[in-house]
Amino acid sequence: MSLRGESVDTYRDVRTREAPSPGHRLLLIVPDPGSRESLAARLAAAGHQVTSVATGAAAMAELGDRHFDLLVVDVDIPDLHDLARNRPRLVARPPIICMTTCDALEPLLPEVGIEVEDYVTKPCRDAELLARVQVLLRGRQAAPRASVLRHGDLVLDEIVYQAWRGERRLEVTPAEYRLLRHLLLNAGRVLSKEQLALHVWDEPRELNAIERLVSRLRQKVDETSPALIHTRRGFGYWLGDPAPM
Repeated sequence: MSLRGESVDTYRDVRTREAPSPGHRLLLIVPDPGSRESLAARLAAAGHQVTSVATGAAAMAELGDRHFDLLVVDVDIPDLHDLARNRPRLVARPPIICMTTCDALEPLLPEVGIEVEDYVTKPCRDAELLARVQVLLRGRQAAPRASVLRHGDLVLDEIVYQAWRGERRLEVTPAEYRLLRHLLLNAGRVLSKEQLALHVWDEPRELNAIERLVSRLRQKVDETSPALIHTRRGFGYWLGDPAPM
């Protein structure tokens, strides 16, 4: 089994304190890794499904594969012109919010090559960006959320918040449920300990906290063979079938 590249990240809100409404799909295009991960996490915590990439070329590949409800574009991406050069593929494109150091929208238009609905100036406050996102998404129908996630004989039911491995019911805690859900949503993708902690607890935690949580979940899930939760030493964890030797 091949692992998906780490340059494209998908974030979704995994909290189970209350039943969340289906989130809109957002494509975040930001070159700086720290800013990209921070903004993606904040947007996911607001209930959106966020895919983040670092370049215009990666953005065009994502846009060719799936539907998005909104694009958030940092104009400092190294190949911004790719979004303009490939604009015929965006005939039915979603709205765009640009992040820029400019204080006017007009200078962005020749670079982006397509109409921009809104912009925020950098450095921007998260609250301001979230507010602009909500305004542009208002009235747009979000994609329906699947009620069942599965990988092989591992099944997670989001209606009753319960998981099974084959016929065996998994007695998971709320934190283990949130961890398992995020691993299932990103099956085949290596997820860092920091990212997992943020999605489980909505805040940074000591790395040994997520290590202990993964260990407890692994004991429950992998009591049945084959093992599905794996460690990639130095990088993090991933869920999927064992890679062929």
